Amino acid sequence: MQKKSLRIVHYLNQFFGGVGGEDKAHIEPQVIGGALGPGIAVQNVLGEQGKVVATVICGDNTFAEKIEETSEKVLELIRPFQPDAVIAGPAFGAGRYGIACGAVCKAVQERFSIPTATGMNKENPGIDLFRQYTYIVKTPKTGIGMAGAVSKMVSIVTRLAAGQRVGKPSEEGYFSRGLMTNEVSAQTGAERAVAMLLNKLKGKPFDSEISLPQYDRVKPAPRIQDMGSATVALITDGGLVPTGNPDKIESVGATRFGAYSIEGVDGLHSDDFEVYHIGYDPIFVHEDPNRLVPVDVLRDMEKEGIIGKLHNKFYSTSGAVCIVENIRRIGQAIAEELKAEGVSCAVLTST
Repeated sequence: MQKKSLRIVHYLNQFFGGVGGEDKAHIEPQVIGGALGPGIAVQNVLGEQGKVVATVICGDNTFAEKIEETSEKVLELIRPFQPDAVIAGPAFGAGRYGIACGAVCKAVQERFSIPTATGMNKENPGIDLFRQYTYIVKTPKTGIGMAGAVSKMVSIVTRLAAGQRVGKPSEEGYFSRGLMTNEVSAQTGAERAVAMLLNKLKGKPFDSEISLPQYDRVKPAPRIQDMGSATVALITDGGLVPTGNPDKIESVGATRFGAYSIEGVDGLHSDDFEVYHIGYDPIFVHEDPNRLVPVDVLRDMEKEGIIGKLHNKFYSTSGAVCIVENIRRIGQAIAEELKAEGVSCAVLTST
């Protein structure tokens, strides 16, 4: 019996889809027949196993700002092609693109129950958001790893479509999905644990059966010796901005921050501020902005001499689904400004 030729739909952002760069990041989802850009590499790896029947393209900003709504639009574009699998990206280190690729794969698997795969660099925020829903192949930060990433993604979806097993993350080159599966072993758990311990003690490589999360370690700054003479600044990632959002800070995937004067005020007033952040219900902050940015409390501490003075402005951005590179850049910019203005320390409030 002749094997069925797989029908693959490929998802790309505006850049890899050949539409444009950041100037086209707000384009709505659109579809073309056949393979395009990286999809040609997908088709080459597929060979006679299948065909890229369509390519869906969408702007990164469109997806980041309206994830659920845009996912629905993409699903409706995919549906008529009746694919056997969907491949997204790879997104490499591009955060917004990674979020879009992950969201597409998640939506496709939930709605159509067909295999999906994408690819990202280890720093892409899309990994933690979507690894449990799809296979995310490990890639370098840039497109130099395109060939290897595409080969692994195609291998995964073709085997899944054929009802075959995909091996361990360490064997196949994808990020752990946090799923536990039973596996027959000739050794007991105790024997395996002792073997790993001995290898560790001898400096030999070993693979843990449970991967632990890895976190950045930040060296704490020296303590303030005299708070009574310190200048204290307020920073928030809760998205509090003056009414009208003059700096156009995004409610999700923020790329910018704002600095707002509190010179001569004893507290923030609800009529003057609003929240741009999709990650929490801001009703209590709208009632009293000081609940998020406690100008009133710090001003009292200033009057009582507990702190030297409150800095004359507070800094704000939105911390919802942020790209690591962007939020690191924002933090560095705020820190440089605070140092230049002689601020001693800062209080960072979140949601």
